[in-house]
Amino acid sequence: MLKKLETEKAWDIIIIGGGATGLGAAVDAASRGYKTLLIEQFDFGKGTSGRSTKLVHGGVRYLEQGNIKLVMEALRERGYLLKNAPHLTTALPFVVPVYSRVNKFYYGIGLKLYDVLSGKLSLGKTKLLSKKETIEHLPGIDEKKLKGGILYYDGQFDDARLAIELAITAAKYGATVLNYCEAIDLLKENNKVKGVVFEDLINEITYEANAKVVINATGVFTDRIIQMDDTEREALVEPSQGIHLVIDKKFFPGNNAMMIPKTDDKRVLFAVPWHDKVVLGTTDTPVDEISFEPRPLEEEIEFVLNHANRYLAQTIKRNDVKSMFAGLRPLVRKRGTKTTAMLSRDHTIMVSKAGLVTITGGKWTTYRKMAEDAIDNAVFVAKLERKECITKKLSIGNERDAFAKKEGNNFIHTSFQYSERDVAYFVKNEMAMTVEDVLARRTRLLFLDAQAAIEVAPLVAKAMASAMQKDEQWINEQIASFTDLAKQYCIEI
Repeated sequence: MLKKLETEKAWDIIIIGGGATGLGAAVDAASRGYKTLLIEQFDFGKGTSGRSTKLVHGGVRYLEQGNIKLVMEALRERGYLLKNAPHLTTALPFVVPVYSRVNKFYYGIGLKLYDVLSGKLSLGKTKLLSKKETIEHLPGIDEKKLKGGILYYDGQFDDARLAIELAITAAKYGATVLNYCEAIDLLKENNKVKGVVFEDLINEITYEANAKVVINATGVFTDRIIQMDDTEREALVEPSQGIHLVIDKKFFPGNNAMMIPKTDDKRVLFAVPWHDKVVLGTTDTPVDEISFEPRPLEEEIEFVLNHANRYLAQTIKRNDVKSMFAGLRPLVRKRGTKTTAMLSRDHTIMVSKAGLVTITGGKWTTYRKMAEDAIDNAVFVAKLERKECITKKLSIGNERDAFAKKEGNNFIHTSFQYSERDVAYFVKNEMAMTVEDVLARRTRLLFLDAQAAIEVAPLVAKAMASAMQKDEQWINEQIASFTDLAKQYCIEI
């Protein structure tokens, strides 16, 4: 990919940001035939896009808020994603436990409407459950005062793995995609944005790349790129933090997810089976500081534990939490809105006077539509030849069979079902540059069991060093760096 920078001096489209939106835009642009370059400051999916609740959903809560347009768009996009990436997505039954007949009627009608809005892309019929059926569907639920439940269907996926495979798909269609390349300035000519200055952080080399149009798809870091274009611009993003706690399945042993329909802050809370663990979340906390490694706040940890324990028969204690992680939502500011929970999850596109196209907001489920809208706007701004978007039916590359869980593999560790050969594959074919890249995103161990990830890190570092021709010093630096990071995913007892 770096070699392409030497031969390609002018691009049609440069995309800054390697999360869901940026990678989706790269797939869209490259598959239409535009000469595309994407740069990401760290690793693909390192930020918000690897820290979701792992749901491909229409947004039941947005239905209650009356945002039918967003729900319908998300349900349609949910259908496309499940068809385009069947190896990374699945339909998942959800059960809403109810404790009064009034609520059973109220949520039942809402979820039936959710089903109707799905149309031909429905994943399964919504139905009312008796108390006995609810207990069968949700083993581990506290049975006291339970009146029944509502069963409905939504989608689930592996977010960071999807990000990696979007990068692979973009490259397959001819895009140049680079991680660990930080945008440090915008190139301008006659007060118009004409390219990007960026630094390859691994090799410490600075590049200038010219383009007919530049797209800013940097999520919560949107305003930083906007300031490069125009220092007078007001902030566009209002960041909101959401955290998740990961626990063993013994606390919630079924295969169905649970949705708690109303928390103390009037949000919803999920308990979702994922990779043989259970993900609990999430919160919605306004934050002032934007970080690539946001940390769960103490009150958020207590909030999630308290709400989960109201519904589960076995009490989850702090030392039962295997991993915890936080992500920042790039919500779009709106005057007069008092809480981030009420800010719209719709995406916003803005074109500056200098022609910088900025896209922010939205969510993973609608990434494809966001990408389509971003590229349509970029094509208009740059006066490129108009070509139709083809991503509604574009398969997202299935690379998994090439490496994972083959018979006869010698697994590196009992907690890590991958071999040295798999780690070499991540390095050679998926641009894994650090131990974190392998344990957080090429595989998900850091997010499933942080302590196990710490134990595995030296073995992964050695396997990577062998594939990358790195020395003992690199191995030791990687182990130390990853261990420091992974400790942030361990809960303090």
